[in-house]
Amino acid sequence: MNKFTKVILSTTLITGGIVAGSILGVNAFAADTTPGTSSDPLVTKSYVDQQVKSLIQAEMKKGNTGNDTTSKDKDNPKKDQPEGDTTSNTELKVVTVKSGQKLIAKAGTEVIVRNGKAVITSPDENGVPDVTEGTDIKSGQAVATNHLLLFPRDGRGVMPDPQQENGLIVMVRGGYSVVQKTE
Repeated sequence: MNKFTKVILSTTLITGGIVAGSILGVNAFAADTTPGTSSDPLVTKSYVDQQVKSLIQAEMKKGNTGNDTTSKDKDNPKKDQPEGDTTSNTELKVVTVKSGQKLIAKAGTEVIVRNGKAVITSPDENGVPDVTEGTDIKSGQAVATNHLLLFPRDGRGVMPDPQQENGLIVMVRGGYSVVQKTE
């Protein structure tokens, strides 16, 4: 055999070995990733439904529904609550805030001023996010009507503009209380 034939033969054998090795390697890898094996478990819809159902039942056994409707005094449920207080977290309520009053929101409460001129009231220098406009309204600043306000902490609220005699009509989702404004 001459030198050229040896080079061609060795190149062919090496190339054939590489091709055969890659085919065997691909087949071995594909066998490990077939659905249902331990490396790639198959999850059925019935299994997912069963797991979701068991998690829901576990939460229901805890008794946590998201709304605090329990009261210490069953005969007088408003005995321990301030006047105008509500703890409903799911429904929008229409609330009238008269001149000389202010609506104090709990953390996470959403308020929309529907009628009247309102200003923000806050015990500190932090404001209230106006979600509609994407701005922060500081204490004492006016609130535009039909803008969604989100109260991040307790103690902040809205009140009628001192320059107007009429009150406010607001829509509220979450906990709040209507109190007399203190000068």
